[in-house]
Amino acid sequence: MPRIVIIGAGSGFGGELSKDILAHSELQDSVIALCDLNESKVEAVAQYVRRIIDEYKLPAKVEHGTDRRKLLPEADFVITSISVGGAAYAGFPANVEVNIPLKYGVSQSVADTIGVGGVFRFLRTGPVQLEICQDMEELCPNALLLNYTNPMCMLTWLHSVGSSIRNVGLCHSVQGTAGELARYLQIPVEEMRYLVAGINHQAWFLELEHHGEDLYPRLYELLHDPEIVNKDTVRFEMLKHFGYFVTESTIHCSEYHPYFRRTKELMNRFGLHDREVPDAPRRTREWLEHPESVELPKLTPSREYASGIIRAVVTDTPFKFNGNVMNDGLIPNLAEGSCVETPCLTDGTGVHPCHVGCLPPQLAWLNQSNIAVQEMAVRAVLDRDRDAAFHACAMDPLTRSICDLDQIRAMFEELWEAERPLLNYFYE
Repeated sequence: MPRIVIIGAGSGFGGELSKDILAHSELQDSVIALCDLNESKVEAVAQYVRRIIDEYKLPAKVEHGTDRRKLLPEADFVITSISVGGAAYAGFPANVEVNIPLKYGVSQSVADTIGVGGVFRFLRTGPVQLEICQDMEELCPNALLLNYTNPMCMLTWLHSVGSSIRNVGLCHSVQGTAGELARYLQIPVEEMRYLVAGINHQAWFLELEHHGEDLYPRLYELLHDPEIVNKDTVRFEMLKHFGYFVTESTIHCSEYHPYFRRTKELMNRFGLHDREVPDAPRRTREWLEHPESVELPKLTPSREYASGIIRAVVTDTPFKFNGNVMNDGLIPNLAEGSCVETPCLTDGTGVHPCHVGCLPPQLAWLNQSNIAVQEMAVRAVLDRDRDAAFHACAMDPLTRSICDLDQIRAMFEELWEAERPLLNYFYE
């Protein structure tokens, strides 16, 4: 009977992950403990999950609350999907992380990975994630932490060097991109074989095959199909010039490099727009608003990796996925000790990252430009070093292609003042 604690469960993601867990027969006796600071939301999620358990007559149990320390003791797995300071992509502080850089000409598309917005998201999120790890060290030191919170690389790096907790960072960009490639190539995704590695949101399909056939020649042919290219302009441009397909969407990918958002002309060419941050989340799951009456889902796992990892550990049945882990020689031409996204195998003994070898050099240097930002941001949080935080912003490829250092400094100071209540730990 595994005990699984989901922190940040009130967003609705907690209900989806709970359904995934219950979809595996081997996990249907689990204790699922849902935690969120918003009491009404976590109660709604708990009600929804209990309805699933009752509908399918499962032996699982649900607990919920707002105090993670009451839920963490004896946990076997802890899943984190949190937003610190406000909603993840609406209202404050997401709005200032997008709008203040925009005043200086830096148009970010999502602002949750690197960039000035991604750095400040990490500065406000990192200390809370470390506190969760510290609670785990005390209350469930052998538990495996599965993190879904962005910025993924920075947080995985922080978890790994700032705590003793076993951890892996999870994203759905690899399996999501595989599905998109399958549609572009008109091949069933389950028949494709691929090897993907790099860093989160910027990993590369190093191999892509169908029944032994290399699919890259067919993918290159699509460069001459405007209907397909216009659906994914940035990624096909990266393929054309760097030779490989990348894992994150055109919208996301456009802000990691200086090639696409530097001018309005470039943005128009690639069909890009300035991000508008709404005052409140635009999408609310129906079952979260009406957990007592909404139609219940079928018990089938989603594309998320968490439940597959948990099942593999509990049953000692191997499971393959792409995870975010520390680079211990896995990709030799990326910085040792940075966070990389590589194939991993999981079984009863835990998560085992796979050695990939060197990336093509052009891909490694694209990754390294982002890793430099991540390293300085992690140093900023660990050392409470405000200068390192500024240097992380100044090293961002898009930002430094648009702004001079005085402008970056002014942008940094304005954002710092806007989020000062969330950064008080720098002064403790």
